Amino acid sequence: MEQTTFFSDLGLSDYKKVWQQQEALFTELIQIKTINDDLPQCEQVNEFQHLLFCEHPHVYTLGKSGDRHNLLINQMELQAKGAQFVKTNRGGDITYHGPGQLVAYPIFDLESLNISIKEYIFSLEKAVIKTIAEYGLKGKIVESAIGVWLDATEQLPERKICAIGVKVSRKVSMHGLALNVNTNLDYYNYINPCGYTDKGVTSLQKELGKEIDMNEVKEKLKQHLQQVLELHLQELS
Repeated sequence: MEQTTFFSDLGLSDYKKVWQQQEALFTELIQIKTINDDLPQCEQVNEFQHLLFCEHPHVYTLGKSGDRHNLLINQMELQAKGAQFVKTNRGGDITYHGPGQLVAYPIFDLESLNISIKEYIFSLEKAVIKTIAEYGLKGKIVESAIGVWLDATEQLPERKICAIGVKVSRKVSMHGLALNVNTNLDYYNYINPCGYTDKGVTSLQKELGKEIDMNEVKEKLKQHLQQVLELHLQELS
């Protein structure tokens, strides 16, 4: 039975609101899996996966094993910059989300996709690498540093263009990836991104020297996620 993945583009949406939406879909999918565990295959309930795209207003999020000291400004300075700070239940350390950054939240059943957590993260990285390759950029994976990176040059350090942080329970995923498209990179000056002090961050806009069509990037990333993970996508209006 082919599993349908519903795709939704939420536009610019509050981080906590989208997190609540993820949690509801995540819980629902786990509940369906639990019910199906006790049923013969012919009576099992259809599972529906979800892929959410959005952008967030300025917010710093800290993973469950992250270090609060990697946020380099206090609450008053956060407010002055119009940013929030949120502790989350994903993996990873601190990262930034903001307008001009494409965030993807897959609520997937990894068991149904027949992949491990490590293979799943690699698939997300691979889809991003394929996406930025269409803009002439060669992304890479750095061992022990999840995400997608660009090589150092004589002028620039090794730098991250996409952060990845996920939570997986009962082999169901939530949270996901954040690809810098036209992101205001100044906001990264106030954190040690993902806990690193010796690496940089970048965006498609910075690397290419021009603003990039966000809708175009969304379509490319969606296509590559669909291809890499062999998804059957259905758009929700």
